[in-house]
Amino acid sequence: MNKWTRVKFQPNLPLKESGRVTASKEHILLSKEAAKEGMVLLKNEKNLLPLAEGTRIALFGKGSFDYVKGGGGSGDVMVSYVHNLYDGLKMQEGAVQIYEPLSAFYRTDIQHQYEKGAAPGMTVEPELSPELADGAKAFADVAVVVISRFSGEGWDRSSIECNNEFNPWDTETTMPKISGKIFPDGDFYLTAREKEMLSMVKERFDDIVVVLNIGGIMDLSWVKNDDRISSALLGWQGGMEGGLAMAELLTGKGNPSGKLADTFAADVNDYPSTANFHESFDYVNYTEDIYVGYRYFETLPGAQKKVIYPFGYGLSYTTFGLDTIAMWETENQIFAEVQVTNTGNLAGKEVVQIYFEAPQGLLKKPARQLAAFAKTRLLQPGETQQIRLSFAKADMASYDDLGKIKKSAYILEKGTYKFYIGTSVRDTKESILTMELAENVITKQLTAHLVPTSLKERMLSDGSFEELPQSACNDMNECVFEKMEPGTEEGITPAVRCCARGTLFDNFGRKQFIDVAEGRLSLDDFMAQLSDDDLIHLLGGQPNVGVSNTFGFGNLPDYGVPSIMTADGPAGLRISGECSMNTTAWPCATLLACTWNPALVQQVGQAGAEEVKENNLAVWLTPAVNIHRNPLCGRNFEYYSEDPLIAGKMGAAMVKGIQSQHIAASVKHFAANNKETNRKHSDSRVSERALREIYLKGFEIIVKEAQPWTIMSSYNAINGHRASENRELLEDVLRGEWCFKGMVTTDWWTRAEHYKEIKAGNDVKMGTGFPERVKKAMEMGQLGRPELEHCARRVLELILKID
Repeated sequence: MNKWTRVKFQPNLPLKESGRVTASKEHILLSKEAAKEGMVLLKNEKNLLPLAEGTRIALFGKGSFDYVKGGGGSGDVMVSYVHNLYDGLKMQEGAVQIYEPLSAFYRTDIQHQYEKGAAPGMTVEPELSPELADGAKAFADVAVVVISRFSGEGWDRSSIECNNEFNPWDTETTMPKISGKIFPDGDFYLTAREKEMLSMVKERFDDIVVVLNIGGIMDLSWVKNDDRISSALLGWQGGMEGGLAMAELLTGKGNPSGKLADTFAADVNDYPSTANFHESFDYVNYTEDIYVGYRYFETLPGAQKKVIYPFGYGLSYTTFGLDTIAMWETENQIFAEVQVTNTGNLAGKEVVQIYFEAPQGLLKKPARQLAAFAKTRLLQPGETQQIRLSFAKADMASYDDLGKIKKSAYILEKGTYKFYIGTSVRDTKESILTMELAENVITKQLTAHLVPTSLKERMLSDGSFEELPQSACNDMNECVFEKMEPGTEEGITPAVRCCARGTLFDNFGRKQFIDVAEGRLSLDDFMAQLSDDDLIHLLGGQPNVGVSNTFGFGNLPDYGVPSIMTADGPAGLRISGECSMNTTAWPCATLLACTWNPALVQQVGQAGAEEVKENNLAVWLTPAVNIHRNPLCGRNFEYYSEDPLIAGKMGAAMVKGIQSQHIAASVKHFAANNKETNRKHSDSRVSERALREIYLKGFEIIVKEAQPWTIMSSYNAINGHRASENRELLEDVLRGEWCFKGMVTTDWWTRAEHYKEIKAGNDVKMGTGFPERVKKAMEMGQLGRPELEHCARRVLELILKID
């Protein structure tokens, strides 16, 4: 097949000789296996799990049928079916017996709610009659209680909504209202109906299993602290086969090996970022600074007791022994050799985690920080595997943004560095190795960028706050001509560019792009013939073709530049339902992070990219790697973790898998996009240190380890500058410090000004550009051809990478 045959002519041919890979049996099986590996066994005190063959069970809770495969918005996927837990258990061929009258009650009720327009996970827990509960008790030995939750793009997990501008996407502003009615106390907590149901179950059953079909953190104190609940499986949102994956783990066809990539606390207000999460529609003050997730709970006085399940935690049906046989340092690295032995009776996998404790010094630090991790292969009973882990000493450095030691430098402060090895942030043993520094070591000298102007204070490791310098604020809506009315650009589609009438085989002397691709012409020579209008055209989104519904890049047919199409992710290839094309729905990103297995995530990325490519698409808008700053963020299911190392390693693995198929990954949302409410205007006010150590770090790891072909800038502002207009973010940090070589696209229909985005190095405005406004800025001397060329070159370089 010739260069760009797929993207130009849309042949829709199977990718492999064996047939179509899209939603193939092989991909669906991989989806199920990935789901199983990321599910977390939270509790199993009576060894009730796995359920003994023939166990008689009763399924309680709407979640037994109201299964949520993933979140809403761009993370949704069109599929031919989903398997809920009931389906999955029935597929186990007699492994358990189910009390059918109870299941029939939930099935009927959920069907009725769906028929009335309810979305999966946004249904009401039906009122359970005592008679039905009594019947279940008479039949069953074990009660299985299922809880499900849903959230989506454009709204957060609360009833608060913002209607400050025109918005054609009605569902984005009605979902908070719906959520407020179903979950009056917030979906972080059980509803009154769920509590009533659970109480009825506990009155009748001694053996209770809880299964959680959720996409983010919720209160699980009722699981942890209640002895009546024997076992609990955190099934997350496992994609189209998630119910089957849960069922197989419950019945012993597999052994849970997932570990939490987040800290579960009892109350949403236990997270320090909750206090100001909804303080304003216009801004968010990141006053907790670097103390996010376990960095807060393991460090701040009194915070440890708020934790229900700690970061890195996860049980197994077997047991493991860890023995650190050696740990040493070289000039630049720390190494550890750890023996992991399966000391139980079932095959299983374990995750080895290394944390470090840096001296508090002048900069102050978290008590624990994840440095490295590795997952074993499937170990048989009695089998041992030796794991080697390593990390750079520079990875333990802290960024000095105020000049307490050396301004704008990463510094290893003098003192003692301790190391802890184990299977969670809490379940560790201190290593015999310590690293002693007699003097401060500057590991990297940088220049101050993205400095806050309006963040008044930030938290320190002892719980006190330090004041931050204040300065004049930037007007992020400043424009050299009349600014568009916010919201009027929402949903605007690109114009279809016409070609002049001409002779079929006559290029009219135009040099063709294929000659660049095949080495007969330099890109400089090709670009020299393009007019300003041609260049501007390349810097905006292009009309949909084929099955695409998210527009594309390129599209200069007179010069042979193809139009390559984008597709939503990250839970699978998202094709509009009107195309009647079903794809594979993969587990949500949070579940994938809980596998702690980058190699598996790379497999998922490769398989997903095969589906993208087979459907004649070229850019997959995934992975999303924003930090789980707070449980209220409605889009956390799309993101990996509260920890930037996990987010970076998993994101890099996904990018490697995707780009192995010559499909572009688009890493998003760059950066500090941790709230959906008023996301297109909200200013993330965050210290330079927190940005560099937490919110940019995952992106930095991905760029340096996987060199993604595209990155998507985020909607929000960062310290008063819209991300897509922020030259310090895109040129100074991303391209200058990290040596990013790819293209930057905006998120779709930003409120930023197109000419300012071009000046900042944001190459393409999606879903459409505004050439008339760009030309007006050029006429006013605000923009020149060299800036157009810099951005257009990166667009063309991206297209050259697509096969």
